[in-house]
Amino acid sequence: MRVRRALDIGIIGYGTAGQAAALFLSRAGHRLQVFERTPTPGPVGAGILLQPTGLAVLAELDLLDRALACGARVDRLVGRNLAGRSVMDMRYAQLDPLWFGLGIQRGTLFELLKQAYAGAANVTTSCEITGVDAEAGTLSDASGRRHGPFDLVIVADGSASKLRAANGTVRRDVQYPWGALWCLCADAERRFDGQLWQRYDGARRMAGVLPVGHLPGQSAQLHRVSFFWSLPLAAMQRWRQAGVATWKEEVRKYWPEAAELLTDIGEPEQLAQASYRDAILGQPWRDRAVWIGDAAHAMSPQLGQGANLALLDAQVLAGTLAQQQDVRAALGAYARERRRHVYIYQFISRWLTPLFQSEHELVARLRDLAFGPLGRMPGARGEMLKVLSGVKRGWLGRLRLPQRETARVRSAQDSGGT
Repeated sequence: MRVRRALDIGIIGYGTAGQAAALFLSRAGHRLQVFERTPTPGPVGAGILLQPTGLAVLAELDLLDRALACGARVDRLVGRNLAGRSVMDMRYAQLDPLWFGLGIQRGTLFELLKQAYAGAANVTTSCEITGVDAEAGTLSDASGRRHGPFDLVIVADGSASKLRAANGTVRRDVQYPWGALWCLCADAERRFDGQLWQRYDGARRMAGVLPVGHLPGQSAQLHRVSFFWSLPLAAMQRWRQAGVATWKEEVRKYWPEAAELLTDIGEPEQLAQASYRDAILGQPWRDRAVWIGDAAHAMSPQLGQGANLALLDAQVLAGTLAQQQDVRAALGAYARERRRHVYIYQFISRWLTPLFQSEHELVARLRDLAFGPLGRMPGARGEMLKVLSGVKRGWLGRLRLPQRETARVRSAQDSGGT
């Protein structure tokens, strides 16, 4: 990627968006300072599903083969209710015969991006940035120190961003009342290989199993799946007080095959408690500052697109900076390029959430009746598959992935995961 001019760039947050931005921009020759509030940066959460969009970004970063070696290929999304009715059954091959998803541990993605970034050892840790002066390009931290000025500030501090308000165009920033419990489990027999499995009980209960492979450096025999269990935030404390044994018995009655995965789970601390936000910015940039990843467009996990959108944000931002001499012109071009893609996923995610996580049982019954037939209608099926694969752009458009990187993902179809 060519450089119009080397910039001094400050990056706030070392999650997926910040990591990918650091990697793209350091390779482009820019001078970076990365700030992370935690003492030891690391992954948050259990597993994610990388779509063809995210895999294409990893291909550009020369990380695709390493991701495939660690992750688990996913060809199909299967969702059924307790009565056994098929609510969802979507296969990537119905959109592109050579496409697939990749289940991967968050720790794997974190390590791959970290190992590829030459400046990872120089990340400024235990530094919580509390203020952004977008016009001056300066930052202030919780200790009262100032940093900068920078030619560009990238805010990538996640869905719970405390710096979102500094953007000045926040249209929505609310927490969803429902969250989830997550854990990694062994699946030595690989009973859940090849598919993202979900089971629904109305809208009040949802569980899922995603194969996610193993960590870098581990044996492929240490194959893991990510298990999630939907739960209202208000019920988290009651769940903890009731105890893991009580919960495991509930899972056993709900989904016996999945409950067998939980043999080694005995303490609440073995499960991560996740919450989600719905955040919308009028525009993702202001003066010399740009918001990317969940800091710019937090949404519920219903579409599983968070990490993929973050990777794309970093890729597009690096590309527009390489094409424009002026930072503000580059940020304007970045916003225009990302607008329709991000918007449609925020919109669909917001309206799907009550169908899967709410007290609205009537809409859940309508979901169970309608989703299956819709998924078999040629036009509707195509749009649903575009949503699943991460390529829906606007209402009827399709995101065009770079041909070279897409070809690498397609050519990996014979070795897509272990």
